[in-house]
Amino acid sequence: MALLKSRAVRILAGSLLAVYYAVGLSVLPAGAGAFPDADRDGMPNGWEVRNDLNPRRANAGGNPDKDRLTNLGEFVNHADPHDEDADEDGADDGDEVKDFDTEPDDADSDNDGVEDGDDDSDHDEDDDEDEDDLEEPCPADDDDSDHDGVDDEDENDFGLAPHDSDSDNDGVEDGNEDTDKDGVDDEDEDDSDEDECEDDQGEDEDDDEDEDDQGEDEDEEDDEEVEA
Repeated sequence: MALLKSRAVRILAGSLLAVYYAVGLSVLPAGAGAFPDADRDGMPNGWEVRNDLNPRRANAGGNPDKDRLTNLGEFVNHADPHDEDADEDGADDGDEVKDFDTEPDDADSDNDGVEDGDDDSDHDEDDDEDEDDLEEPCPADDDDSDHDGVDDEDENDFGLAPHDSDSDNDGVEDGNEDTDKDGVDDEDEDDSDEDECEDDQGEDEDDDEDEDDQGEDEDEEDDEEVEA
């Protein structure tokens, strides 16, 4: 109950702050006040600059990271407009705010020792971080910070590090490992017939090489059989 109250108070405070910027400052000259907002879009100049937004162009409704949370929503919720998962808990910022009522800047909002993305809020046996997978036409919509072919949200499922492309330092990128020994590379575990990506952020580029290697091995075996 205390968590819900603090969450409600936080949202209310953030909303009032945004209204203050958007409405209160609109009666002042642009750039006036303790928190200048030159374009009067509800986000202070300093915050926009720190987050690579243009403080002189109203862009409160923008969503550069496509996480269902507008720039203004990112500001109110202390998130990052260019990072779909600001706290790196596996759940997109917009999903945290709109669907799970968790905090996009706190990886463990309920302090239960489990990251928000690994919680199962609706008890349907799907982690919160995986709830949107069926709605995404392309798994590459998810971040892959270390470009190893495994989405950040899935790295912890395999015991990998999202910012280290070779977590076990064995000379093989994490995406090309087969952690669960099922014959499918970790980077391909999320592929499906409905996957509309052309190359899943490049994760499939080395698949062609693997196929070529396999083909060459088969050709060599055929030659050996002919010689025999």
